[in-house]
Amino acid sequence: MPGMRGIETFLHQLPKVELHCHLFGSVREQTLRDLARREHAPLADDEITAFYTRGEKPVGVLRVLRALDAHLIRRPDDLHRLAYEYLQDAAAHQVRYAEFFWNPTGTAIESGITYAKALPAVLRAIHDAEHDIGIRGRLIAAIDREASPAAAIEMVQWVLQHRADEVLGIGIDYREVDRPPELFADAYALARRHGLKTTAHAGEFGMPWRNVQTAVDVLQVDRVDHGYTVADDAPGAPEFAARCAERGIVFTVVPTNSYYLRTLPPERWALDHPIRRMPALGLRIHPNTDDPTLHQVTPTGAWLMMVRDFGFGLDDLRGFMLNGLDAAWFDDDTRRRWRVDFTQAFDRLALALKD
Repeated sequence: MPGMRGIETFLHQLPKVELHCHLFGSVREQTLRDLARREHAPLADDEITAFYTRGEKPVGVLRVLRALDAHLIRRPDDLHRLAYEYLQDAAAHQVRYAEFFWNPTGTAIESGITYAKALPAVLRAIHDAEHDIGIRGRLIAAIDREASPAAAIEMVQWVLQHRADEVLGIGIDYREVDRPPELFADAYALARRHGLKTTAHAGEFGMPWRNVQTAVDVLQVDRVDHGYTVADDAPGAPEFAARCAERGIVFTVVPTNSYYLRTLPPERWALDHPIRRMPALGLRIHPNTDDPTLHQVTPTGAWLMMVRDFGFGLDDLRGFMLNGLDAAWFDDDTRRRWRVDFTQAFDRLALALKD
């Protein structure tokens, strides 16, 4: 394997798709400070600095996401700024296509901006970024799992009432503890009936592998976000993992996931992390940034961690790249064309890496 500097250059140049990133988790530090000053928000400078500090045992980022809705996002143009800057940052790492999450319920309740008023601003950012930079952005409307099942159904109804080609489907995020996927089965059924794609965060916070099974069997998701506990050796888990492998379900994994950085010893973190075991079980995975600025990671950095920390090689990376293309929610013509283009680029860059 070539040196890490060469690998990093290779991975930076590699064309990518990103399927698992949260809009609010991509906020630039300067943007957060600008909004805090404008709104005279109760956020001290040192508190904002702490948001962007990843210690040896990093805290989660949910408090930042909630602070944005509670104190900072007050105009549709604020959402335009966040979405445009995220797509701009992703494109700088050769991300050609990005599906990103936004939680409309939090914005409507806390920020006071209805879905009908907020959506056009996000769509304008998607169009502006494609025109200016060439990146194709698409939106996933995320259920707030800390809200009620009724609020989830209401959110799906907003998406259906204001149908837009750029809003491809729904997901579910925020804290999984005590909020199992089955609570939101009706919202997912409604989305599926109307042709929306579906994904769900499951098995993220060390929650039982049964949560992943529920997402697959009850919510009937097209792919799984995180899903790490599918690799557990608890009774029933290996059989379920084998079924996921047989079906070719793609798991959008996050190397910088805070839970395992907090709970595993530093000397064992990379050795015991479920990401390392998932491909050996036949599971298809694809690396993503999740909350890039708050996790202090870029798309290049997330891919680099797959090599440096988890020991995957070039053949593995090629497979991860193709997994992302297969799991993306674009049309089959684009998929076929990009499989050829991305593969040719990968092989060309890999050949140069070996020289």
